[in-house]
Amino acid sequence: MARKIPLRDFGSLAVKTPLVFPGQRVGIMGGTFNPAHGGHGIVAETAVKRLQLDQLWVVVTPGNPLKANGGLPPLGERMRDARKFAKQPRMKVTGFEAELGTPYTAAMLSFLKRRYPDVHFVWVMGADNLASFDRWQHWQSIAAAFPIAVVDRPGWRLKALSACAGAALADRRVPEQLAAALPLMQPPAWTLLTTRLSPLSSTALRSVRPPNSGKPPDKT
Repeated sequence: MARKIPLRDFGSLAVKTPLVFPGQRVGIMGGTFNPAHGGHGIVAETAVKRLQLDQLWVVVTPGNPLKANGGLPPLGERMRDARKFAKQPRMKVTGFEAELGTPYTAAMLSFLKRRYPDVHFVWVMGADNLASFDRWQHWQSIAAAFPIAVVDRPGWRLKALSACAGAALADRRVPEQLAAALPLMQPPAWTLLTTRLSPLSSTALRSVRPPNSGKPPDKT
């Protein structure tokens, strides 16, 4: 079992993040993006619009602690892939989490909260991630420290709401009509955003991708 890393024992002033200013509303959307696809783009676009974000940081992670990462394409390759959907000027693709020396979201968010105490951060994730949120290290700490925007994904709404974390946080759910105010709310606070649904998933795309290639197979 991986050792739980104390949230204070990591990070450095040398870690480079996108430029941000006090008072800005910044969404954080993390993942391996292996590969990035249109569904990620829908989540990103929905978050920027509905939360009225100044920026959305697409944080491409070095790996997922809950999954086997063998064969994971290099970070730079996945960052280039993510830029294909993160085309809006407010969307910033970054790989700074690799510089922290820990793959855990809780540690990364704690680092951001300490470095930028006057920025209004919101954690952005798909409904499929809420369904397994209780398996994340320090998930309660994440919910207690950051507002969370959950964007609907096909087939996951009911599973997410009835899962352990969704049920535990049910009384902290904010009506989506108030989503624009979420970045300024005192956590725990979260909302589920309805949007158009994409059937694409990284898992399905990997199953048809040739070995050692970040490109989909030719159809010829």
